[in-house]
Amino acid sequence: MGRRGSLFLIVFFFVVNVWGGKQEFILQDVCSEFIEHTYYTVCYDDHHRQARWVKHTLTYEQVSGKQKRTNNYRKDPYLSDPVLASDYRNSGYDRGHLVPAADMKLNRTSMSETFYMSNMSPQKPRFNQRIWAAIEWDMRGYVFDFGTAHVITGPLLHVGLERIRSGVTVPQWFYKIAYFPEESMMKAYLIENEEALGAGAGDFLVTVNEVEQMTGLDFFSELPDVLEEQLESQL
Repeated sequence: MGRRGSLFLIVFFFVVNVWGGKQEFILQDVCSEFIEHTYYTVCYDDHHRQARWVKHTLTYEQVSGKQKRTNNYRKDPYLSDPVLASDYRNSGYDRGHLVPAADMKLNRTSMSETFYMSNMSPQKPRFNQRIWAAIEWDMRGYVFDFGTAHVITGPLLHVGLERIRSGVTVPQWFYKIAYFPEESMMKAYLIENEEALGAGAGDFLVTVNEVEQMTGLDFFSELPDVLEEQLESQL
């Protein structure tokens, strides 16, 4: 079950345990519509007809769950003008997950929610099925090594982008960042929407600061300034 709201400026509170207490992370951005699904959150942009970003918490239980992939691509019921599952047909682009299906193997609800079209972005097939999948795989592997991750994923959206027939813009770049509070560590990837022949996921590791410069967003701003700068500048 989800909740939606139409907001010009949203302030999203992301609560996690840090040093035995609670820490609120506030992400400010312009969202046409803001949706809280059961297991992830969407900042949606009506102009681009896709998410500006999605946020989810990635745990060992979700990664190691037994729920099988549902493949039930469908419109998001909480959007006023939703993209349809058929809107990508004959576009030459995959319906690329932002929150990966394999991150949500906890139960049927968690898996099924990842197939809302609000969680999709046009990705070139060999990008989606190869290097983007490798980045997603790496992120799940980090959870086994470093514990729970708080993950933010999104496309870089701006004017002048190509559109598929249904009006969905085609991003040229994607990013994925994660904070691992148990290890006081961050990981960030920035990658072009192209096939990356001969490259591995690690070739696209950047600092969180670099992603902030590209997006104009301030991630994890409620951490103490010294710690935030230390973590966001590490590669």
